[in-house]
Amino acid sequence: ILIIVGFLIGSWMIGGTIPMMVYYGLKIISPRYIAVTSFLVTAVVSLCTGTSWGSAGTIGVALMGVAAGMGAPLPLVAGAVVSGAYFGDKMSPLSDTTNLAPIAAGSKLYDHIGHMFYTTIPGCIICLIVYTIAGFSLAGGGAVATPEKVDTILTTLEGMFRFNPLVILPPIIVLYGSIRKKPTIPVMLISSVVAFFNATVFQGFSLQQCFTAAISGFSLDMVTKAGFDAAALIPDIPRLLERGGMLSMLNTVLIAFCAYGFAGTLAVTGSLDIVLNKLMKSVKSTGGLIVSTIVSCITAVFVTSNGQLSILIPGEMFSKTYIKKGLQPKNLSRTLEDSATVVEPIVPWTAAGVYMATTLGVPTLSYLPWAILCYTGVIFAIIWGFTGFGIAKIKPGDDYYEEYLALQKEDKAA
Repeated sequence: ILIIVGFLIGSWMIGGTIPMMVYYGLKIISPRYIAVTSFLVTAVVSLCTGTSWGSAGTIGVALMGVAAGMGAPLPLVAGAVVSGAYFGDKMSPLSDTTNLAPIAAGSKLYDHIGHMFYTTIPGCIICLIVYTIAGFSLAGGGAVATPEKVDTILTTLEGMFRFNPLVILPPIIVLYGSIRKKPTIPVMLISSVVAFFNATVFQGFSLQQCFTAAISGFSLDMVTKAGFDAAALIPDIPRLLERGGMLSMLNTVLIAFCAYGFAGTLAVTGSLDIVLNKLMKSVKSTGGLIVSTIVSCITAVFVTSNGQLSILIPGEMFSKTYIKKGLQPKNLSRTLEDSATVVEPIVPWTAAGVYMATTLGVPTLSYLPWAILCYTGVIFAIIWGFTGFGIAKIKPGDDYYEEYLALQKEDKAA
C-alpha cells in the first residue's frame, strides 16, 4: 500500500488532480481558515477511506501546496493535516487499527468506535478552536504580504494544466471504493489509470511520462507546452509539484522493514513482556490501570516503532485485567487507540513519523506541537480514568459478566 500511495501521488500529479485541488484551494480557501480547513477536509477523507497515510499523502499534499502558496506556516498546517488524518483513522470502521484494537482487547468494533467519542470529540473541539485562532493570528499576515506570489502560482498552474470535472474523478473513485469496502490496492490502481487517462487526453503527456511520474515522481521537465520555461519559475512551483512516485516511498518502506525486524526480535526474546509486566504491579485503581496501559503502549511505540504491535502486545496483556476489575473491554480498546495509534506519527523514528514528515515536507518535531489530536486522547483518557466519566463498567447481564465472575473466583482461589 505504501508503494501504491507513491504511485497514486505521481499519477494524480501528472493528471492534474492535485494541481487542480491546489488551484481552487488558493482561490476558495481563506488564508485565515487554512489550518482548520485542512483539519476538517483531511478528517473527512480519512474517515471515508480508513487510512491516515493515504489521506495525508493525497489531499494532505494538496493542502500543503495551498498553504505554501498562501505563505501560511507549514508546521501549523502539517499538524492540522496529521490531526485530521488520525481522527479519521481512529473513528473509521475501515481502518486497520480501529479493527485491531477491539480484537486485541476482546471488545466489539462498533462498541469500540462509539466509546472513543468520549476522548476523541473533546480533542476534536480543541483542534477546531486552536486552529481557528492560530489561523487568524498567524496565517492572515503572511497571505496579505504575498498576493503577487499567489497570483503567480495560479497563473502558472493555469498555463500548465487544463482543469475540468473529470480531473477530480480519481479521488472520487478512491472515496467510493473505500465506502463500498472494495479492496484498497485495486481501487488505487483504477484511480491511477483514470489519472493517466486525464494526463494523456487533457494534459498532453505521453503514456511513458505517466509511468515515469508514477515510478520516479512528477518533474517539471516533462512539461513541453509552448512558452513554458521550468528554469524561470519561482521556487514554490517545483517544491509544490515535483513529488510522488514509488521510489519516494522506498525510505519509508525500508524503515518499516527495520521496525518489523526489530519488533520480531523483541517478541522472540520476550524483552518487552518483562518491561510491561513490571508496570502491571502498580495498578491499584481504574485511573492507575489506564495510566499503566498508556505507558505500556507509548513504551511499545518508542521501542518497536510500530503502531500495530503497540496495540496488540499491551492489548493481550491487559485484556483480563480490565475484566477482572469490572471494566468492559471497550475501555481497553479505546485506551489502546488513544495511546498507540495517534502517538506513533509524533515520534520521529517510527514509520508513521517518517512518512508524515517525508510526505508533508515538514519535520516531525516541527509539526508535533500542532498535531493536537495526537496527544489530547492521552490527556482525556487519564482524566476520565480518575474521574470515572465515560468509563463503562460490567453489569449483570452484560456479555462479559460471566467471565468477570469466573476471574473473580480464580482470584479468590489464588
